[in-house]
Amino acid sequence: MKKFFVSAGLVAIGAAALESAMADDTGPKYWSVGGTLRGFYDDNYNIGNHSKGSFGAEVSPTVSAHVPLQQTDMGIRYTYGLYYYQDRNDQDLNPFDQSHQVDLWLDHAFNERWHGRVTDTFSVGQEPELLTPNPVTGTPTPYRINGNNLSNHGNARLDTEWTRLFSTSLSYENNFYHYQQKGAYVSGAGTTNAVLVGPSGSGNNNATLAGLLNRDEHDIALDLKWMLLPETIVLAGYEFDWYDYLGNEPIAVIQNAKNPALKGFTYYSGDRNARVHKVYLGVQEEFTPNIQANVDAGAQYDDAYADPLFPTTSWNPYADLSVSYTYLPGSYVQLGFSHDISASDQVLPDSSGQITQYQEDSVVYVDVNHHITQKLVATVIGRVQYTTYNSGLYSSAASTDYGLGLNLTYQFNPHLSVDAGYNYDSVTSDIAGYAYNRNRVYLGLTANY
Repeated sequence: MKKFFVSAGLVAIGAAALESAMADDTGPKYWSVGGTLRGFYDDNYNIGNHSKGSFGAEVSPTVSAHVPLQQTDMGIRYTYGLYYYQDRNDQDLNPFDQSHQVDLWLDHAFNERWHGRVTDTFSVGQEPELLTPNPVTGTPTPYRINGNNLSNHGNARLDTEWTRLFSTSLSYENNFYHYQQKGAYVSGAGTTNAVLVGPSGSGNNNATLAGLLNRDEHDIALDLKWMLLPETIVLAGYEFDWYDYLGNEPIAVIQNAKNPALKGFTYYSGDRNARVHKVYLGVQEEFTPNIQANVDAGAQYDDAYADPLFPTTSWNPYADLSVSYTYLPGSYVQLGFSHDISASDQVLPDSSGQITQYQEDSVVYVDVNHHITQKLVATVIGRVQYTTYNSGLYSSAASTDYGLGLNLTYQFNPHLSVDAGYNYDSVTSDIAGYAYNRNRVYLGLTANY
């Protein structure tokens, strides 16, 4: 179940809140407006190993329009976030952050057997959760990023039932990232004394976020599904992914390599372009009306074709597993595991001159949504991500990201609710300066009409 984070830096919205928002969008109303006012304390709002805390406030209005037709459902939602940090005000710094998020969706049934759906989410902000398509199972950049950073996540899917027992699902997903921090250049280019100079100084570790992570990801997948039993579906799938890095900046300069002829060689953003082929088998099983499981597992062929010095290919495992149990109406537990590759902000070359092309991520997560009473809902989201780096200076290093979100929401009536919560984040890493801890508490009021 996909989560979204519109309250940047404050709270992971739980399943109950998400389902409530979607219910408003698919009801008989053609429009709705709402807003959230929260107070918070964040003990590490810059997300670094030298923590700095701040009290603050959030104002987050939302407006949406929804058009339900006979065979088509479409809508748009806009959410604005304004965040005030007292600590920055005390230092005579700009105390405000802003974020924008636009969600679009179009759902159309061509006939009884052909069904299409298109969704898109466009975000501008500073918090890593806001820029990530799925922060529960995805890989957010593990720190707050100054500037107006953009991300866009679009998905189009066509489901076709060819016979009573055989169906297909064809999908295309696009993830676009654009970070504002840019401006790296090479001093002494073309010489053995070349060094990479970044916006904040010189050295060999000053690649910008634009150079490292600006990219366009294209994913095309086809699933072939067979219904073995009314409660059992098996599938075979193929997915093609293309990572196109768009920063057009130098990202690393080789300074210490066993081969002296490589000294001074410069890597650029596009040198990390890659293609990935995934093949997998899957099972969708409904054990009982309230227990379901989904399993996709296989292998992926990773092709770092654009590396000018070390174009490499490799095979890696791929997995996406989940099981959910609805034990009461509106109350459920979901457990999941995924293993995949993703873009890495680590790039420094090793002694051979080879840079890090990508990272492998294993994620375990649990999501609990419990109705304590009809109006009081508790949500718990836990996540552990273990990351290893492919080649480069940190090829033998690993990082582990722990996340926990606790939320209580009390719904006075369909239009007014209050919530309180706590978020904990911790990163341990073999990379110096990469680890941090962060605690956030908040209390808020939400109104919808």
